[in-house]
Amino acid sequence: MDAEDQASAMPTPEESEEETPVEEADDVSLLQEQLEEALREIDQFRKMAQRSQADLMNYRRRTSEEMEDLRRTANSRSLLSLLSIVDDLERALSLIPDDAVSPGWLEGLHLVMRNITGILDLEGVSKIEVVGKLFEPRECEAVQYQETEEAEEGEVIQVLREGYKQHDKVLRAAQVIVAKKPEPERGPETTEEETE
Repeated sequence: MDAEDQASAMPTPEESEEETPVEEADDVSLLQEQLEEALREIDQFRKMAQRSQADLMNYRRRTSEEMEDLRRTANSRSLLSLLSIVDDLERALSLIPDDAVSPGWLEGLHLVMRNITGILDLEGVSKIEVVGKLFEPRECEAVQYQETEEAEEGEVIQVLREGYKQHDKVLRAAQVIVAKKPEPERGPETTEEETE
């Protein structure tokens, strides 16, 4: 290739000035597209990070609730065992005549009962009060029905075994006797033959 061919292949300053704005426009539009793509990716990553953070917060809350439920369940088992002791102690105290034992011994039993009751109170355990109220199957277990005119039908008239709640959760349902209206007395039955 000779010098003339090389000179003709090289762009003149006028030609290079004309191509530069076109190339710059292409470069600007390419850079603009790349910027928009990068911004879309940033937005996607931000959304993914927010979702991941929300998932992590939900996971922590859920595991915390599950741990609390496990603690309550384990605690409930211990409390149920303690409730059977409370029942036995209450029965024993109700059956001891005041003059049968020395006053100090009886006072000691009452002190033990108060201590156990204090522990139950600290744990949020309370008796379910049902006498005089309508039978509630979530809190009571109907052991017997008794006909009576003195109470409304479906009303609890006697507790056979106390029921207990821990906060709003029933630990043990109360065993109760529920009122029932007496059957109406029937008079002597008459037959068709007697009416004729």
